[in-house]
Amino acid sequence: MNNLSAVKNVVIAGGGTAGWMAATALAKLIGNKLNITLVESDEISTIGVGEATIPPLVTFHKMLKINEAEFMSSVNATFKLGINFENWKDTSSEYFHSFGTTGRDCWATTFLQFYNRSKQEGYQANYEDYCLELQAGMNQKFAHLPDSGLKYAYHIDSTLYARFLRTISEQHGVTRIEGTIDKVNIDEESGFITSLRLTSGHIIEGDLFIDCTGFRGVLIEQALHTGYEDWSHWLPCDRAVAVQTESIEDPKPYTRCIAHESGWQWRIPLQHRTGNGLVYCSKYLNDEDAEQLLRNNVEGKILKKPLFIKFSPGQRRKHWNKNCVALGLSSGFIEPLESTSIHLIQRGIIRLMQMFPKTGITDSVINEYNFQAKEEVQYIRDFIILHYHLTNRNDSNFWRYCSKMEVPSSLTHRLELFKDHGYVFKAPWDLFAENSWIQVMQGQGLSPQMHHPIADMMSDKEQDMFMNGIKNSISQTVQSLPTHKQYLDQYCKSKG
Repeated sequence: MNNLSAVKNVVIAGGGTAGWMAATALAKLIGNKLNITLVESDEISTIGVGEATIPPLVTFHKMLKINEAEFMSSVNATFKLGINFENWKDTSSEYFHSFGTTGRDCWATTFLQFYNRSKQEGYQANYEDYCLELQAGMNQKFAHLPDSGLKYAYHIDSTLYARFLRTISEQHGVTRIEGTIDKVNIDEESGFITSLRLTSGHIIEGDLFIDCTGFRGVLIEQALHTGYEDWSHWLPCDRAVAVQTESIEDPKPYTRCIAHESGWQWRIPLQHRTGNGLVYCSKYLNDEDAEQLLRNNVEGKILKKPLFIKFSPGQRRKHWNKNCVALGLSSGFIEPLESTSIHLIQRGIIRLMQMFPKTGITDSVINEYNFQAKEEVQYIRDFIILHYHLTNRNDSNFWRYCSKMEVPSSLTHRLELFKDHGYVFKAPWDLFAENSWIQVMQGQGLSPQMHHPIADMMSDKEQDMFMNGIKNSISQTVQSLPTHKQYLDQYCKSKG
């Protein structure tokens, strides 16, 4: 059903990262003729664990004209060049999923094909030697390079990030109302939300509502009964426990993901502390044992009591329903293994701005928004499943289940194509580029033994010059970089 009333009043239900990201972007980029109101309750806590992000957030901040050094200093941020995966293929191996590219692709194929030819001919270098971000990360180096020569993201304190964005939002006209939503009022004929009633009795009317109420989905689910697509058969982890610890070493420019018998552990280094958490499957590990396992595997003094989080992996059947758009946890949840949570908030906001229904909400824009959102989330879903399914681990019931479970046909096709030919293609709406798929598939133990015929077009001499030239250039660049800690101290030292 179309509603051709002009959209002038936007109401954001819930604060946190999702709510304040939406408020900031809308207010700064398209909000000069909008009335934007954000409702949040001081009594309802947000999930404020340390967050790891991915490079598109850098672009998002540039779009908002946010000063990077000021932002990083305010949220105690560090730089992130990728993720180090430990004990995933088996209990004694590790690999690094980096940002950026590896080697140099050509018009017909990826650098992997040239590397495979060299490897088959006895070349001794590792694939990892050809990625600048990976080498800088493992050597704990960082600096801004010309022409965005080093792709990076951030580790941030998400609570401080929401506070930072709130200040910007309010400076650009966003009205914040403190209160708890008591009732969502719906028009009986259209099914559209007309207003929110707070426990104080205050009524907040709107034309477009953005649900940032977290897992509760107060608008999108409790009021509109949108429905949920459950992916727990592919992503069996359904719990997390998080703690903060004192830093006992210089922060590394990467996230650590350490696999355990029934899940995995994160370590996210900030300037002032370290964020730690254990993602696990309650079918194989109870909460008490999960907390003890995490306590046994953290470094430094624990600063706060553990926070437990329950979740169901999956997505809403509609990300946009009637005149309500769900962002963040209210739209669904894919576990934080590849740091995609904030990215999906960002993508939802950008998609909404691209399709903003200025003259009225129509089925055509809702359907297109939902199509794009679901496509994007499903590609991320497949990439996360890959980490669990492609493994040699059989040391626990959890890993035996993961390795034997039936996976989506879309993922099966990618695995077979890579195994048979070493081919990887980036699909439309796929967040992760070819290099990400290659690094993770190889890191999890899948390596094709053939190479593309174009790699044979080089002579042996040309091949040696090509491979050694890339490797030596990366080595020289990494040697010239300051340490990550040195760069943080001079560029964006924490305000405390």
